Amino acid sequence: MSSSDRLVVVGAGVSGLTTATVLAEAGAHVHVIADEVPGVTSLAAGALWGPYLVEPKDKVDQWSQHSLQVFRELAIVAGTGVRLCSGIDASRHAEAPPDWATTLPDFRPCEVSELPPGFVSGYRVTVPLIDMPVYLAYLQSRLEEAGGTIGQRRLRTFDDAGPAAAIINCTGLGARDLVPDPALYPIRGQHVVVENPGLTEHFGEDTGPSPDLLCLYPHGDTLVLGGTAIDGSGDLTEDPATAQAILARCTAVEPRLTRTRVIEHRIGARPTRSRVRVERDHIDNGTPLVHNYGHGGAGVTLSWGCAADVHQLLSERACGRACSALI
Repeated sequence: MSSSDRLVVVGAGVSGLTTATVLAEAGAHVHVIADEVPGVTSLAAGALWGPYLVEPKDKVDQWSQHSLQVFRELAIVAGTGVRLCSGIDASRHAEAPPDWATTLPDFRPCEVSELPPGFVSGYRVTVPLIDMPVYLAYLQSRLEEAGGTIGQRRLRTFDDAGPAAAIINCTGLGARDLVPDPALYPIRGQHVVVENPGLTEHFGEDTGPSPDLLCLYPHGDTLVLGGTAIDGSGDLTEDPATAQAILARCTAVEPRLTRTRVIEHRIGARPTRSRVRVERDHIDNGTPLVHNYGHGGAGVTLSWGCAADVHQLLSERACGRACSALI
């Protein structure tokens, strides 16, 4: 294989690794380039399936439903880090459930008696819950089994990727400088990982526009507690005061957390823009460039659907015969 026969995926977060896996399993020669393997923001995710503050709605619905089907299939495969988890999303106000939730087969409104004190509405659903460190390792292994390769280095420009039939941009927040895309901005998220005192169901609060989130995601012996959504902040430094506030909010809902032990802190910066960008482009030398970034807090939820669209864009004649011949 010559270097010009390869597809280069830039970025090794959940979007990059998923896209690379889809392309490699379709028969392409795929090489991933990333400065972080896997991406730190993806490692910090909770990660419960569910569209989260992303547009455009019609495409988000399509991408998330495709991903939902794939995650349901992965949930029955050992070692993926994916399982189907029942739980409750609740509100302290009388809120209508989101459209995507009401379409799930086991959706049902909660009785007030099912909710923690102070909550007045909620609904129960069963959705995929993903243990991200396990899942990202699974994706990397699956990519390598399909013949894909990974190189860890930082690109200053897409030209630095070297000769390629096409480049796929899955750089997340890095696209702000690489593209460049000034419309892209960070939303800081922080989670606290603790010993699980016995929870088996997820719980989340609809906190509206507040930067203080509340969620509990059980992963066997551990429990991921969240969280935050600090608009405009890309600071990845651990904040002890924020961690204590997360623990206090979650303990108020689940008293069994009173004496649990903190294991680690996870911090990431959600790559956010007004609309997720999945579309064709090209770099200055004419090499086709396909963008797949700007997923905000829904990168996991949209990952397989967006990867399928990238595959389709590379297969279309508009991207050039060199691309379509490889997949």
